[in-house]
Amino acid sequence: MPANILEEEVRKRRTFAIIAHPDAGKTTLTEKLLLFGGAIQMAGAVKARGEQRRARSDWMKVERERGISVTASVMNFDYAGRTFNLVDTPGHEDFSEDTYRTLTAVDSAVMVIDAAKGIESQTRKLFEVCRLRDVPIATFVNKMDREARDPFELMDEIESDLQLEVTPASWPIGSGSEFKGCYDLIRDRLILMDRRQGDVASEGIVCTGVDDPRIDELVPADLAAKLREDVEMIRGLCPPFDLETYRAGHQTPVFFGSAINNFGVRELLLGLAEYAPPPRPQKADGRAVDPEEGKVTGFVFKVQANMDPNHRDRIAFFRLCSGHFRRGTKLKHMRSGKLLAVNNAVLFLARDRELAEDAFPGDIIGIPNHGTLRIGDTLTEGEELRYTGVPSFAPELLQRVRLDDPMKVKHLRKALEHFAEEGASQVFKPLVGADWVVGVVGPLQFEVLAARLHAEYDLKARFETAGYDSARWVECDDPVKLKSFVDSRRADLAEDHDGALVYLARNGWQLNRAQEDFPEIRFMKTREQNRLVTTQAA
Repeated sequence: MPANILEEEVRKRRTFAIIAHPDAGKTTLTEKLLLFGGAIQMAGAVKARGEQRRARSDWMKVERERGISVTASVMNFDYAGRTFNLVDTPGHEDFSEDTYRTLTAVDSAVMVIDAAKGIESQTRKLFEVCRLRDVPIATFVNKMDREARDPFELMDEIESDLQLEVTPASWPIGSGSEFKGCYDLIRDRLILMDRRQGDVASEGIVCTGVDDPRIDELVPADLAAKLREDVEMIRGLCPPFDLETYRAGHQTPVFFGSAINNFGVRELLLGLAEYAPPPRPQKADGRAVDPEEGKVTGFVFKVQANMDPNHRDRIAFFRLCSGHFRRGTKLKHMRSGKLLAVNNAVLFLARDRELAEDAFPGDIIGIPNHGTLRIGDTLTEGEELRYTGVPSFAPELLQRVRLDDPMKVKHLRKALEHFAEEGASQVFKPLVGADWVVGVVGPLQFEVLAARLHAEYDLKARFETAGYDSARWVECDDPVKLKSFVDSRRADLAEDHDGALVYLARNGWQLNRAQEDFPEIRFMKTREQNRLVTTQAA
């Protein structure tokens, strides 16, 4: 492909994640972005009945039953001359590890904030992950159709809590029952939306300029006066939107709206189309890889088993970082050194898929496989390089898994290994004893794992206390000292699904004592791409 065509395709891409505290309206906003983008004809509203109740981005049975997102999903669509790859991340904090890894695969993020609650704990945690990677953030203040805090107060909180320069991109007209719409400050226009058309995209009514007399015809006099007063104050006090500052991760444009009623959604989508960064250079061992390089490279940031329960499939979510991928391209799997002919990669619309004939940097494609590809794996068209920064974290909760039918232990092992390859949990096989130990970040994950074991593998299992407080991967440069450690602590050691050695501590005192007794051993909280990180745990 000529270089100028590759450059044009790269310029068109917008790959972004949506992050939020639970119940801020993240999944509803995702659906409305798809609706405005033409990817769906009607949003799967939470209040709908039957099949309509299923959100398009929540494909897993447990997600549909509970009404929460517990796994990242990817949706691809075109809008305003751009190709979007939208990643909807789990909102529940118990599934934060999946979200952290997903943020390694995007170029920007949309932070959704509840207009009544402002910055919440999970929002703050996810923002810090974005900051570590300099990911640009656009903010969407949602639920303005309900009672909301003062917009200036919300902006002050974002600025002080997150240490971000804040500039409003749109401004609300009233709130709660008096919420009429949003004024587009960047394009200097007012767009009113019809509440009765909340499930379909509507063009709205456009007014040009804050002094347009049509505003007085369409908006109550007190709200029109308040709008003009607020806009004058904004233009006097707030910094103007600066593209470079935003893309550097130092400024966030703030959009106000109500996703359930479509208010402000189109302005957010147009803002992303115009201002969000195209694919950025990605860090690899030794160098940064530019997206316009001719050879195909990329990395796996997620693996999902059983998206189609009839076929026991495993899909590796592959972020393309450079080059023009074509169906049938042969890629080198850097961990094993083997060549893979990728003939059946797919593009996603949540559960739905279509064969990917080609793809460009920024695109996320699914590669069906049978366990070959794992989280963090790098694929290239031959170059010896490895992408960095896709983490796994030591679990905070550890429990043993017990089967109702002990004769199905082989099936349990296979299921647990599948979950570990997904990154849905950590799975440890103790060096002494027969029971598997499962580690997760939050307690809800145990419920989800039990539900998936039953639904996807026909296994009835329960989780019981394992008696362990923490897990640490262990590593030592001296094999003699490592053997001495293993011999003396065998009863507290296990292997993860990659065969890496893990120390299971019963309490903090035991972990500290092991670190004191064996100072040459590194006890680590994180690991990366099946290779241990050398950062020692505090």
